[in-house]
Amino acid sequence: MPLYAERPPLPSEDKRWKIVNGTMRKHGYSRNALIETLHTVQSSFGYLDEPSIRFVARSLRVPLSQAYGVVTFYHFFSLKPPGKHTCTVCLGTACYIKGSEKLVAEAEKLLRIRAGETTGDGEVSLATVRCVGDCGRAPVALFDGELSAQMNEAKLEQRLEEWRPQ
Repeated sequence: MPLYAERPPLPSEDKRWKIVNGTMRKHGYSRNALIETLHTVQSSFGYLDEPSIRFVARSLRVPLSQAYGVVTFYHFFSLKPPGKHTCTVCLGTACYIKGSEKLVAEAEKLLRIRAGETTGDGEVSLATVRCVGDCGRAPVALFDGELSAQMNEAKLEQRLEEWRPQ
């Protein structure tokens, strides 16, 4: 796409696309804004779908293969919509030493999914991260972004039970 070409129209009238466009505009629609723009899309919509990746690539004049390369390389990005709730277990060194792998196994058993998946009803996503930076209170887990320290299997089960549909 030549530099003088018009930018593609926003994919929809959804106001979140104006936020995404603002990120690109702030960086002068530079190719260097790819990662930040993809972060904006994901924080706005919860995940990156094919039309959104195409829109960003075209707007920033980045090859689609490069945009997909970034999305699939960085573990932060998700190509699937998240569940209504998210349980994230820290697997950093301190948490791992204090048993976080048992927490992951327990969550997988209770939810009947593997880490990185979402329950069939779309209620809960299970994720792992390398470190959340609260090593002194290990092991830790995040429930919809809220940190729970000194987690054990019983506490984990109790928190997940709160999300079970009635």
